[in-house]
Parts: sequence; structure tokens; C-alpha cells
Amino acid sequence: MAKRTYITTPIYYASGFVHIGNTYTTIAADAIARYSRLMGRETYYLTGMDEHGLKIQEAAEKQGKTPQQLVDEVADNTRALWSHLGVTNDGFIRTSDIQHMDKVAELFERYLASDDIYLSEYTGDYCVACEAFFTKTQLGEGGTCPDCGKPTRKVSEQSYFFRLKKYEKQLLDFINEHPDFIQPETRRNEVISFIESGLEDLCISRTSFTWGVPVKSNPKHVIYVWLDALFNYITALNFEGQDDSLYQKFWVDNDNIYQIVGKDILRFHAVYWPIFLMAANLPINFKLYVHGWILMKDGKMSKSRGNVVYPKDITSRYGIDALRYYLTKELPIGNDGLFSYERFYDRYNSELANDLGNLVSRTISMINKYFGGKIEKTQVRTEFDEDFENVIKSSVKDAKVEYEAFHLQTALTKVWQIISRANKYIDETAPWVLAKDESKTEELKSVMYHLAEALRISASLLHPVLIETTPKIIEYLGIKAVTNIEELSYGYEYDNIVANKVEPLFKRLDVQKELEEVMAPKEEPMDFKTNISFEEFEKTDLRIGEIIDCKKVEKSDKLLLSSVKIGTEVRQIVSGIATKYKPEDLIGKKVLVVVNLNPAKIRGNLSSGMLLCAGENEDIQLIEVPNGKSGDKVK
Repeated sequence: MAKRTYITTPIYYASGFVHIGNTYTTIAADAIARYSRLMGRETYYLTGMDEHGLKIQEAAEKQGKTPQQLVDEVADNTRALWSHLGVTNDGFIRTSDIQHMDKVAELFERYLASDDIYLSEYTGDYCVACEAFFTKTQLGEGGTCPDCGKPTRKVSEQSYFFRLKKYEKQLLDFINEHPDFIQPETRRNEVISFIESGLEDLCISRTSFTWGVPVKSNPKHVIYVWLDALFNYITALNFEGQDDSLYQKFWVDNDNIYQIVGKDILRFHAVYWPIFLMAANLPINFKLYVHGWILMKDGKMSKSRGNVVYPKDITSRYGIDALRYYLTKELPIGNDGLFSYERFYDRYNSELANDLGNLVSRTISMINKYFGGKIEKTQVRTEFDEDFENVIKSSVKDAKVEYEAFHLQTALTKVWQIISRANKYIDETAPWVLAKDESKTEELKSVMYHLAEALRISASLLHPVLIETTPKIIEYLGIKAVTNIEELSYGYEYDNIVANKVEPLFKRLDVQKELEEVMAPKEEPMDFKTNISFEEFEKTDLRIGEIIDCKKVEKSDKLLLSSVKIGTEVRQIVSGIATKYKPEDLIGKKVLVVVNLNPAKIRGNLSSGMLLCAGENEDIQLIEVPNGKSGDKVK
């Protein structure tokens, strides 16, 4: 039995708010971390943010922020969300952390010295969303990205390449020698097929943007995101730091490492990551557990489709445990799961409110009614007791096996066998009938004892998922929580009184009413910034400017370079409005300009000011002042 456990999620891309797809991964990992701790294992759970790359740089430019400002905000929001959802991560790694960046830069130089990296020219198709290059044969219809379906860009630049081909056979041998390296087996077969089709050397640096880890020996190159990002799993453990005890304990001397990833990033983790480790002579002790996507009725969740569900959409109305339970129960390892409010309400009402909630309420109520709140063992048995005990004992054993295999959905199903059997047991034994016959008092005691045991054991096994509900069940039983479930078994000695009253754990929902409310169109709350003083506002110098020339910025689909006449001065200003405006349509327009911003270099062009716009993305509109005079101050 493993003495320690290391669990990781992917580091999430810091370009916006995380949705319930990312949330599933984090909650699933948290459930395994909590289970591992309950098994008495020393556990380290890592999550974090992937903060470098072109997409971040462009998103920051669009919002008028520096990349660091953007990723700081996203990291803070993500940390707050994980705390809200009860996630018990021990580490939170960010690729903008100095210790991470320094170590990645050092590793790059090692690979250069060992000839695992070489400099060449790259011309190909690049997906900004996935931070990945693709060959012609890999592209989807119309030159789209095979992973996310978005259009790719033609990129031509000098780049460093990693010699993946050099390690092709070594990786195949490793996968064949370690059949449990990638789970489930369908994903393992997918990876083997990909490798056998022939690996292409991997582009690992870029020169067309600056937001990333610079190459020490050639600083005009930025280390490409996957070489940067994947090493987070060991830099977070202070790999090769002054005190590397965490790294030694959880990576080197540990064969119980769960790396939990979605199917869309399988190739990076199952091919690139082990090869990077092989080339650096570092141990590969981890196992990949690959899950599918949370799908909506109309397909994959996507911000562009407007079908994204965010965690607080659920928790604000139905509580944290309802979301944790649904996501964990709905998504089997390896396959996709579905989110719909109808399906959510069905599980909520039938499983949480009816099966579990009613069982707790009825049991505590009967123990109080029939025995003044006392739970007592007795030698007398009903004809149903042996079967009920066998179900409890076998379900405990099976649930632990499923947790160990990262089969969370099945583990919950095994626990629910106890809950379902307990509800059936109530109907079979009919306690209300036994209570009317004094000669049946001992049988009634046995029934109450068995029901209490069903609740105690179910709550202990459900705690990795239902983190707020299970402590309430233990409190209602009037006992201490189980702190180690390795020896969890039937036969507890109660010497206490149960709670004299219980609140419903989950209130049954009126499905039609809920659907009407959650589906009703909602106005987005205004996202006002923090108030500033009038003196602070006065520091902003707003002027009317006239655009006298405009052209596209080279190698950019979003940026325009405008010459703006402001009184007697002409300023050059870069703006991210090329998706809305053609250069020739802007010439002659009078617009609002912030003139006292510090100049910035954007894609090699000096930008001395900012054009003011309203709206976002495709709906952006320049603020025009048709009758204004160039240079006039705006008050």
C-alpha cells in the first residue's frame, strides 16, 4: 500500500474565468486527495495556472493591461473559486513564478548542450488557442485546428526544435512495458497509434511575441509554452532547489502519482512530457488518468457558442456539494459527460434529496422517537439483517477499490448501494409496525442500529465528494468523524445521543420552476471598477484626435497602426480593432484619445496613446466626435 500520494491537475490557461469543465478536473483531483488523506497517506495536491504565450499577450493588449496584470487577476479569481468549492490543494504553481522560469531556462540550456534541441526555420499552421503547431495532414477542414476547431494562422519564423524523433522508440517501449501508464486503455491505444504514425520534431520557441521565458543564450527567443508549462509538476516541488525534499519525496521516491488531464491535452502529457523527462534523465513515475469533456446538449462547452456554465451559476442556488456530486457522478473516466439542468435536477431530487436526504431525516427521527436518541447494539436480529450487513461490507470494500483506481463515478455507485439498500431495509422491516409490539423492541433496536451504521459508513466514504453534507450526517449521529477509512468496518459502539432535530440536507426542487428561472434571460451585472477620486481622474488627459493614416500591423489579424493628429502633434497608436474596422474606413474619423499613457512597444511598433472604444470583441465601437476639433481637451 502506497505511503504517499502526489496528485496534479493540468495548469489552467490564464486567459479568463474557469468553467465547470475545468472545475470537474479540479474537483475530481480533490476527491482523490481527500480520499488519500483519509487512507492515512501523506498527500500533496497541486494545481495552478499556465500564464505564458501569445494568447495571454493578445488578451492583455485588448484589455489595456500588461500580461502580468492580467494573469495576476485571473490567478486571484481562480484561487478564490477553488477555495469556495472546498478544494484542498497544497500547492498552486504559476508559470510566471521566478523559480519556475529560472529552472525552465536552465533545462533548455541543458537540452541545447546535449543536442536534444537545434535551431531551424519554421513555416506552418499555428493555433493560438491551443498554443500548438500542426502539419497539413493534421489540420481539420478549412485549415482549422484539429483539437479546438478554431482557424489556424500561417507562421514563419526562426525557432528551436526538440528532437522528438530521437526518443520515439524509447517512448513506445516505455508505454508497452508500463501498461497502466495511460488510463483508460482506449486513450493508451490512441497514443500508441499517434507515436507509430511517426513523431515530428517539436517547435519549442517563438520570436513573434515576448511574454514567456526567454532563452538564456538567445534572448530574442521565448520558450514555447508546452516545454515551459509541463515542467510545473516538478518545479512546484522545488526541483533542484536548495531544499528539494518535496521533489525527492513526492516525485522520485513515489510510485503513486496521479496526473489528471482532459483528453484534449493527452498528446502533450503522454508524448512530449515523458520525452522531456527521458532527455533530462529524470524519473517517469506518474500515471496519466484521462477524462473526457463536459458536453452541453449542443456539443462542447464554448464561450463563442454562449453555452458555458460557470461553477457559481450552480453553487449560488444549490450549494457546493450538489455541484461536486453531479460532476463526479456524471463523468466516467475516459468518456464524455453531459451537463443539462434537467439532468442535474433529476440527480439532485432523486439521489441527494430523496435517497440520501430522506434516509438521514427518517433514521434520526425514528431513533429519537423510539429510543430517546440512543443507538444500541443487540443480539436479536431481523430476517433482513444479514443481507443488509453483507451489502454494507461488500460495498465498503468495492468503493475503496474504485477510489484507488480513480473510478470516482463507480465508487459513488458502490456507496449508493448502501443507501439504496438502507431505504429498502426500512420498507422491509417496517419500524413503525415493530414499535407497536413491545415484544419486538429488540428487533427495533437492531433496525435502528443497522440504519445508523449505514449512515456512518456512507458518510465516511462520501466525504471526499460531499464535503459539507457528510460532516452534518456525522454531527446528527452525535459521533466523531472517521479520520482513517483504511480500517472502516461495520460494528461501531455508540455511546451517545443523536441530534434531536435535523434540517433537510437537500430541499426537493420544483423542477419546472427552477427551469423557468435558470433559463430566463438575465442581464449581465455591470462590472464597474473600484472607485477613484476626482484628483486621480484628472490625471487622465483625454483629447480629440483625427486619424490621418492607418494600416494593418504585420503578422497580426487584430492590430491596426494609426497616425492620429492631435492639435499640432501627430501620434502613432496601435489598437486591437482590426476585426471590426478596415484601415481605409478610419481615415478622417475624429476620435477620443488618451494621450498621457506611457508609450509601449507592441509588435515592434511604438504606441503613444490609446483610442477609446465601447463594447467588446466583435461588437467594439470607436467613440467618435464628428464635430470636434483636433487637440481639444475632453472634460
